Amino acid sequence: MSNKLQTITTKLWAMANELRGSMDAAEYKNYILAFMFYRYLSEHQEQYLIRNNVLDVAAGESINEAFLEQAKGEDLNDYLEDISASLGYAIAPLDTWASLVERIDNSMVIPSDYQTMFDNFNKNAELNKEAAKDFRGVFNDINLGDSRLGSSTNERAKSLNRIVKLVDGIEYKGEDGQDILGAIYEYLIGQFAASAGKKGGEFYTPHEVSIILAKFVTEGVKESDKTFVVYDPTCGSGSLLLTVKGELPNGDKPGAIKFFGQEKNTTTYNLARMNLMMHGISFNNMTLSNADTLESDWPDGLDAKGIDHPRSFDAVVANPPYSAHWDNSETKLKDPRFSEYGKLAPRTKADYAFILHSLYHLNDTGTMAIVLPHGVLFRGAAEGAIRQTIIEKNYLDTVVGLPANLFYGVSIPTTILVFKKDRKTRDVLFIDASKEFEKGKNQNKLTDNNINKIIDTYQNRVDVDKYAHVASLEEIKENEFNLNIPRYVNTSEEEESIDLDEVIMLLEQDKQEIAELEAKINEQLRVLGINV
Repeated sequence: MSNKLQTITTKLWAMANELRGSMDAAEYKNYILAFMFYRYLSEHQEQYLIRNNVLDVAAGESINEAFLEQAKGEDLNDYLEDISASLGYAIAPLDTWASLVERIDNSMVIPSDYQTMFDNFNKNAELNKEAAKDFRGVFNDINLGDSRLGSSTNERAKSLNRIVKLVDGIEYKGEDGQDILGAIYEYLIGQFAASAGKKGGEFYTPHEVSIILAKFVTEGVKESDKTFVVYDPTCGSGSLLLTVKGELPNGDKPGAIKFFGQEKNTTTYNLARMNLMMHGISFNNMTLSNADTLESDWPDGLDAKGIDHPRSFDAVVANPPYSAHWDNSETKLKDPRFSEYGKLAPRTKADYAFILHSLYHLNDTGTMAIVLPHGVLFRGAAEGAIRQTIIEKNYLDTVVGLPANLFYGVSIPTTILVFKKDRKTRDVLFIDASKEFEKGKNQNKLTDNNINKIIDTYQNRVDVDKYAHVASLEEIKENEFNLNIPRYVNTSEEEESIDLDEVIMLLEQDKQEIAELEAKINEQLRVLGINV
């Protein structure tokens, strides 16, 4: 993080905490992050109007003034349709960020203005039918009537005004002129997750863990004209998808990567949509769904004959909720995601359901990386049977043990499982990285050196003393398909050997020294006339 970004984010976080008062951090994020997104969309629209010479801007006139002047009456609809056709959304002149800030500065905002602004945005978001789903209801988590903002409509409007002014004060250009608004947004997501503990941590994967997953699934990928397609079935705030983008050789090239993600929680789904767009992802390069991944299968598509078929991806990454409950009724055995394995994950532990769903959507040359609790490595019964089938199919490539207390609100150690379908060998690499981390006040962290060691070991795929072991299929069979890492990587320190002859000799020397000391003491006592 650059010095400027660090300064901005620290100041912003302190001010945000002061403004939210008694409101829970997990709730307050809905306001500040949504307004940041609205500002981004409005200013992104301004850039579009400038770049494409849509407006005639007179000397000394602002973009917003020109927009207000030229988009009057019937012409407004033409402007909005033109903008929406390109951007997927459109914001009317009176609803732009610049207009809102100007009205606040002139004390002209009335309480209903915010509701009107968002209602207008929702209406205009339907103009582009292809993009309507990507923008529909994206601001629905802003509760304009929340009493914690104020006891009256006027007090609530004042609170919203303060949030707008806070967001408006963000300088979002870095030292090199780069737009860092997306980086600030990402930072705030992490801070809100940390403040909210487990409740917030459910939608956020620590960046260090995301980097490892992203490096695993992009390892060996070379720059090409082919679009790289990545899927996260439990995408949370979308941060993991964005980290994959950052690890691709041409990830910043427009259209080089397409994103698919599904999220059950509607608020978090809205956050993911905002997060991806704030990082410059166009609506036509992202397909996100708000649904339960383990229920009806998604995503699917139409083949050349118009028949539904499951989508498959170059990379699948996931950090699903650990040991979640799910509906494992017998009908699920007919589901093609699970039918090949003969068993279903237990009702109270959906971990293997997420694994099988993700594997189902991995293409034959892709890589999948998923974070799960250690229990998936050794639990028996149905999970043991599924694990054995996966290994016999030769899909499991690598098992990595991570340190405890890396995730918000989750203190247990976790494991990363890496899968591939086109493996040429029948071994499994085990990496025990559980003891190498930087201890933090609330959460432990992985340093760059810790991450690099994991990645180097993954790439080299050789034994490393007390750290990694390449286990043959025969070894795994001998362990009855139990993947518990200590069975394969011995990290215990050998006790120093003891030379018994040396110990006996030292004891004899001690006895002799004690006897000589006693004799001296007795002699001194006799000189003093003391009988012993």
